[in-house]
Amino acid sequence: MAGKVYFTDMRANSHKSSLPKKLRNLFDMAQLSSLFQRDELVAVKIHFGEKGNMAYIHPVLVRQIVDKIKENKGKPFLIDTNTLYVGSRSNSVDHLQTALENGFSYASVNAPLIIADGIFGKNFVEVDINQKHFTCVKVASDIFSSPAVIVLSHVKGHIATGFGGALKNLGMGCSNRGGKQMMHSSLKPRLNWQKCKGCGTCLKWCPVEAISFKDKKAVIDYELCIGCGECTASCLHEAVKIQWESETSDLQERMVEFA
Repeated sequence: MAGKVYFTDMRANSHKSSLPKKLRNLFDMAQLSSLFQRDELVAVKIHFGEKGNMAYIHPVLVRQIVDKIKENKGKPFLIDTNTLYVGSRSNSVDHLQTALENGFSYASVNAPLIIADGIFGKNFVEVDINQKHFTCVKVASDIFSSPAVIVLSHVKGHIATGFGGALKNLGMGCSNRGGKQMMHSSLKPRLNWQKCKGCGTCLKWCPVEAISFKDKKAVIDYELCIGCGECTASCLHEAVKIQWESETSDLQERMVEFA
């Protein structure tokens, strides 16, 4: 059954019709308080934004949802996952620092911040789905463990999916780095020998023992490789190249299955 969709404009004739006030009204109209019990932990899935840009929901607006959860006796926290690509959100330390720089401090949002898939994006729970592309998906551990989740999504243009909104925030945003690799490519990861330091981290994380060493460098056995992306997620030297060659429709289908 289709859910109800509420629309509102951005105009404000007074403080009573301001956008923060409209968000609080939306919380009540959508009966979001019915999603959690008294004293229950409530994850608020959010995108903290990249370093130096404004493509995220403003902390002042996020604060309205947090406060409404608290008024209804829930215990909210803001949550996101690390990115597959290397940048300011590819590990939890840099990710949290970026969130703080973008204004998501406790003083601003009135809630703690949690990165759901661990320091390096390797913490996940496998969930069986038995769909077209995947029989199981990887969900970030702390999102899987959350008793209740409220998703706040901003809409943006996206080079691979056309635009990103709620489904992308759920599918891509709630998976760990290995899960993101599964969605982005049906091809196997490629190794850059010049960047490989021979540290052995990828070997430890490969679930099917598809990685060995030759001349102190990692080698991938593609007959054994299942394309899970754990080597991509675990490599600290950017030696495992991400494959971005999936068809757009294929990526969209995979992302929806994760959602």
